[in-house]
Amino acid sequence: MPYSSLSHLECSATGERHDADQVQGVSAAGKPLLARYDLDEVRAGLTKEEVASRPHDLWRYHEVLPVRDPAHVTTLGEGMTPMLPLPAYGASIGVPGLLMKDEGLVPTGSFKARGAAVGVSRARELGVRAVAMPTNGNAGAAWSVYAARAGIGSLIVMPVDAPEITRRECVVAGAELYLVDGLINHAGALVKAAVEQRPGYQEVSTLKEPYRIEGKKTMGYEIAEQLGWEVPDVILYPAGGGVGLIGIHKAMRELQELGWIGEKLPRLVCVQSTGCAPIVDAFHAGLTESTLVEGTHTLAFGINVPKALGDFLVLEAVRESGGTAIAVSDETILAETTALAHAEGTWICPEGAACMAAARELRESGWIGEQEQVVVLNTGTGLKYPDTVTVDVPTLARDGVVPAR
Repeated sequence: MPYSSLSHLECSATGERHDADQVQGVSAAGKPLLARYDLDEVRAGLTKEEVASRPHDLWRYHEVLPVRDPAHVTTLGEGMTPMLPLPAYGASIGVPGLLMKDEGLVPTGSFKARGAAVGVSRARELGVRAVAMPTNGNAGAAWSVYAARAGIGSLIVMPVDAPEITRRECVVAGAELYLVDGLINHAGALVKAAVEQRPGYQEVSTLKEPYRIEGKKTMGYEIAEQLGWEVPDVILYPAGGGVGLIGIHKAMRELQELGWIGEKLPRLVCVQSTGCAPIVDAFHAGLTESTLVEGTHTLAFGINVPKALGDFLVLEAVRESGGTAIAVSDETILAETTALAHAEGTWICPEGAACMAAARELRESGWIGEQEQVVVLNTGTGLKYPDTVTVDVPTLARDGVVPAR
């Protein structure tokens, strides 16, 4: 078998085919391109047992990833993150079967490393000189690090109030970094204009290149494999651009076609903040895409996306899986961050905490049943968001004593 069974790229709106071996952006219709594979070839030549014998990183699924030559694989060991039971916290919210897939343990501290690993590897294979992107922080950090690893350049533009640690990650990796006094859509306009003036640069904004989603979909493959090639009842995912949610749904459909899972699909839940909830609003209004929302704000910075290019794909995935969309408040997000850390000893990012808050609310409403198996995606480590925790503790004199209890 070839290392990759990549066949072609397909417009997500019209189905029009595109050449996968040329650098591509969006389709002629202005929509994201999706990678398609010869799954008949994969089914005939690969078994689940062979996959189980491979190294524990996302490249164990290389036949359904787009890099044709393993010499171009750019890796820092990303993938196969733990599926962590949350017995105490789960019991407290009425979901004893609650599991957390902890993406805070991948390189750069967020799930963005998956998309960067695959996207940069494919860019490298296609001869791209440098990648360029707007970012809310974590994606830019990841792509700049992997670009450095691959020996190519990176141009990153992020909002001025993006987490400071992500700036430092870009700088230490040698990225060309700029801040913009605005949101990610403003950063995107600057990147688009810059790339038009820079030969050899590829714009890798969310879903404006085809391969970030391929890295993200490996979360879906891993979830199925870690559960013995079964799927959970519900998966909750924090959606800004929504690439991971789209990718997980894509993975489940591919796994069905391979015959590695059954007919059941996990119900996908799109989680946003009440401070920025365009996809949630569109879902409940019965719309097929969202409306640009101005002046959005949430402490869960990674999901502060006023208008996602792939919003229609998120809505399709949620509806097709029988899922739902829900927005939670920043106050609730902060409360769940602390509640989870107290109960389980794990400090997660605000976006992951938003999913915990959503699980609590959906259980209270009865949408999630008590006996259902539920997986929450924690998309990053809380260590990248130190300002979400205030520290006000007493200082003891050298000759003082710790108060008795």
